Amino acid sequence: MRNSLGRFDSCVLPPVLPILQLRLLFPANPMKNLILGTAGHIDHGKTSLVKSLTGVDTDRLPEEKARGITIELGFAGLDLPGDSGNIHFGIIDVPGHEKFVRTMVAGVGGMDMVMLVIAADEGVMPQTREHLEICQLLGVRSGMVALTKCDLVDPEWLDLVVEEVREFLAGSFLEAAPVIPVSSRSGNGVDRLKSELYLIASDLEQKRSEGQYRLPVDRVFTLAGFGTVVTGTLLSGTVKVGDEVEIVPSLLPCRVRGIQFHGAKAETGAAGSRLALNLQGVDHYQVRRGEVVVPKGAYRTTRIVDVYLNHLASAPRGLKHRSVLRLHSSTYEVPATVILLDRDVLDPGNCAYAQLRLARPVLLLNGDPFVLRSSSPSATIAGGSVLDPFPPGRRRRSDEVLELLGNLSAGTESAVIGGIVTGSLLSGITHGEIAVRSGIVSRRLEAALSALMATGSIVQVVRDPKTYLSGEAFSSLCDSLVAVMNGYFVQYPLKEGINKEELKTRIPSRSDERFFTPCLAALEKEGRVIAERDQVRLVGRKAGTETSQADIHQQIRLELESGGKEPPFLNEICGRLKIHEKLAQEHLALLADEGLAVKVKNDIFYTPAALAEIEEVLTSYLRLHGEMAPPEFREITGLSRKFMIPVLEYFDSLKVTLRLGDKRVLRRK
Repeated sequence: MRNSLGRFDSCVLPPVLPILQLRLLFPANPMKNLILGTAGHIDHGKTSLVKSLTGVDTDRLPEEKARGITIELGFAGLDLPGDSGNIHFGIIDVPGHEKFVRTMVAGVGGMDMVMLVIAADEGVMPQTREHLEICQLLGVRSGMVALTKCDLVDPEWLDLVVEEVREFLAGSFLEAAPVIPVSSRSGNGVDRLKSELYLIASDLEQKRSEGQYRLPVDRVFTLAGFGTVVTGTLLSGTVKVGDEVEIVPSLLPCRVRGIQFHGAKAETGAAGSRLALNLQGVDHYQVRRGEVVVPKGAYRTTRIVDVYLNHLASAPRGLKHRSVLRLHSSTYEVPATVILLDRDVLDPGNCAYAQLRLARPVLLLNGDPFVLRSSSPSATIAGGSVLDPFPPGRRRRSDEVLELLGNLSAGTESAVIGGIVTGSLLSGITHGEIAVRSGIVSRRLEAALSALMATGSIVQVVRDPKTYLSGEAFSSLCDSLVAVMNGYFVQYPLKEGINKEELKTRIPSRSDERFFTPCLAALEKEGRVIAERDQVRLVGRKAGTETSQADIHQQIRLELESGGKEPPFLNEICGRLKIHEKLAQEHLALLADEGLAVKVKNDIFYTPAALAEIEEVLTSYLRLHGEMAPPEFREITGLSRKFMIPVLEYFDSLKVTLRLGDKRVLRRK
């Protein structure tokens, strides 16, 4: 019976299949599905080579036939049987012309391996270089080189071209890849090419079918009697006929009416396969290349992402903070503003952490690769991978932010999850949010969370929905409750305890009152507090003992006031008053809450009056002179170096001043 869906994609088998083709479609041995992409300069024979391998002419448009060049992505299928199992390649043929690089990038997103095509009579050309850089930036790590048109050159010239290609590939992921001379016209070398493809593919793993599926759309059309059809490479998961899906970012709901894989009808499609989906409930003009088919409600889009950025050594100039470029990932492109987090210019050949602010919502997950291209001139200049698709607000030049992003880029799932939880600070983060931001599938996510909780790196503080804090944040929250109790008993020295509900309301505002119960339980377990009925008491404390605590409070305040512009360090306060550092920290925190002290650094506290005096001198000087170096600041304030740098950094953090190299200028009028 004729299958009417047999024209979903260009890799179509005839309606009546010979026995050999049936065996290739339904092999006895396991089938490994991989995506093979072409790359290379225009007119180097990519499309002809694909036709020699598969029998399919991937140039389907009349304009492509007339001009003799590839304009749109082309698709074909190739089955290679072997002793290690059968391998099916979904082949993506990309345009080679520089005007169609954006289309080429859309085809690279799902590639497992690349076949870099270089014509023997021309050698390495500009798009050869750019295509290789794009493949490397987008995470392609395996492939080979097909040296086409070898029948047009003599053996001596061919040897020279092979040597040139080897020099060109040095340092790239194709450095040790086979270079196969081949002629699409005569067929010489095609069999060897297939053998090498099989050997390389045998060592690759196909994409995992666990987790939720994503199918970036690279082609949309309509088919009489069936309606809208989209094609793409399934990046993860398994899609089934009958699935309720949506198109993101437009959020159009629809249903999978039919699936085609390799030109044949299928009930399911697995990750790593090129699929055609017949969608019911949406018109073809409502869907565009760059959108993604996903399970309904499974993902959400973003407009801000934290990334690890690699500025190509071949870029003509440094990449400036707040540059506007075009981001390409999967099959879409979108304008993006680059926020450099630790510098003002990223030099060619260097890497950095950055934040990308996108002009419109897109679907990005942790680990997704991307390319950044300039518009004028049109060129690929950078790329990298997504670290956090839903980051909180980030402060530039913050050591804490850079450390968190370092954890996210460490690669291990535990490091990624730990970084996300730590980044939530005292606010905590839910299980669902961790899953969305990490992109880690459920089974592995649970295993990593269990391991982190076993070591105390993270703590589950709410059962439903599951919510987590880092171990450090949880300890800090517990300490803040003890500090609140100490301050309370200074104010009410004759009270035995504090009411539970009142203490609960004193939890930091950026946290959550639901965290109070686990914190109280931890403090009881540590022997620091006793909870009885509706009261909480400090262990070892007797009512009335806070008179001495009030004295300590007043003495610390006097120490800060008498120090003036160079107050005593924390350890000096502890030595003079003969008190423990933790007790001194609690009183300093209470003084800060009362507005009587200001924390400049972990061990440096000022009175507000002293800082106001320094700020007045600083701003007056900058209004008069425009800029100031640290030695000049020391001269006008009389501060020693151990105070000068922390105080300057404090005013930087308040956005009073802006650091430019080793100078400061006023940030505001």
